[in-house]
Amino acid sequence: MATKEKSVYTCSECGGSSAKWLGKCPSCGAWNTLIEGIAETPGGKNRYQALAKSQPVATLSDIEATDFDRTPTGQEELDRVLGGGIVAGGVVLIGGDPGIGKSTLLLQAVDDLSRHLKVLYVTGEESGAQIAMRSRRLGLAGTQVRVLTEISLEKILATLDAEQPAFCVIDSIQTLYSEHLSSAPGSVAQVRECAAHLTRKAKASGCAMVLVGHVTKEGALAGPRVLEHIVDTVLYFEGDTHSSFRLVRAIKNRFGAVNEIGVFAMTEKGLKGVANPSAIFLSTHGEPVPGSCVLVTLEGTRPMLVELQALVDAGGPNPRRLSVGLERDRLAMLLAVLHRHAGVATMDQDVFINAVGGVRISEPAADLAVLLAIQSSLRGKALPRGFIAFGEVGLAGEVRPAPRGQERLKEAAKLGFTVAVVPKANAPKKPIEGLTVHAVERIEDAMSCVRGL
Repeated sequence: MATKEKSVYTCSECGGSSAKWLGKCPSCGAWNTLIEGIAETPGGKNRYQALAKSQPVATLSDIEATDFDRTPTGQEELDRVLGGGIVAGGVVLIGGDPGIGKSTLLLQAVDDLSRHLKVLYVTGEESGAQIAMRSRRLGLAGTQVRVLTEISLEKILATLDAEQPAFCVIDSIQTLYSEHLSSAPGSVAQVRECAAHLTRKAKASGCAMVLVGHVTKEGALAGPRVLEHIVDTVLYFEGDTHSSFRLVRAIKNRFGAVNEIGVFAMTEKGLKGVANPSAIFLSTHGEPVPGSCVLVTLEGTRPMLVELQALVDAGGPNPRRLSVGLERDRLAMLLAVLHRHAGVATMDQDVFINAVGGVRISEPAADLAVLLAIQSSLRGKALPRGFIAFGEVGLAGEVRPAPRGQERLKEAAKLGFTVAVVPKANAPKKPIEGLTVHAVERIEDAMSCVRGL
């Protein structure tokens, strides 16, 4: 058993240290800022510095730059988010609400990868029997999947040395503890220390590693922020547990593009990739209805069609502004632009906006579609069948272009849409077959264009 090292508590505000934990920092007086760490041995820094030799330094232009070899996980949507597959020595952190499907997806990926790689599934939250029950329920063979039930970091590192896997899942990082620290599993010090050791092991051995992380009630990854800096890729599982659809979104990726999303459907046999996610986010109205407008949004490199619904109703002296899937502050700003530049007043109206399917839209290219949906609901007149719109709306009433407009229009035409209102800068130079494009420069032009359709 490893000798237990001394702990020291360091203030995150001023850097002052204490031999024991205190509620108030003795140096600066800040509350609840002392964080446990391993104490350095006396003269440790100077001793190592004296023995250290200078290392060779390379010129950036002389370093050979080769693309990373990727191994597909067998889950196409997960590979899309990862940038094509797992990378040897890469560390992925995946977080999400309890019960959303993190362990299910990773068990499916581990089973697929086990056919041509040596894999290890380390679980600290469930027993081996529970993992086996889930595997049987999902119809997975599991003949090559090695499972370790352990929460001691030192024992896990020893097992990694003995097994030498090419892919390893740690479920979850918050359950691990190092014997060198006295704090409980899940504390800031334990999470930071365990993640640092596992990342170092992954880089040294070339083992691709996935760390499962818990999230706070606000939806952010629990533990120190440094956890996201240590790893190579950060994925978030999104979606309502009451819905069968799940989104996996890349927030950080050193080996690929960020803001890519993978769309999954939860079935009895686990999570299945959705090839055409636009079908999820488009409702199935028999006839066009007032207050509905389809937006072509961009998630990473994937154009995706989402239906935005607006409901404008008499609200009295204190009207409500509520948006689901879009920023509420941006909605208030757009309503002011609509009134000032298009003459459409909603001061005494409740305005509700919803993005169908539970998707979250953060890009400003949704502005034009939101305003057209609001006008449609206010007038009680539906937009024409096969209608789409996108574009950013500025405070001066101008309609600004959206990035990669041609790809958005081609995706809409491919799915059978026939009429589009877009910013003038996004108008295609060559006509797109089956799609009539109306290019506008200002919000009042868009409103008058829609009235004439």
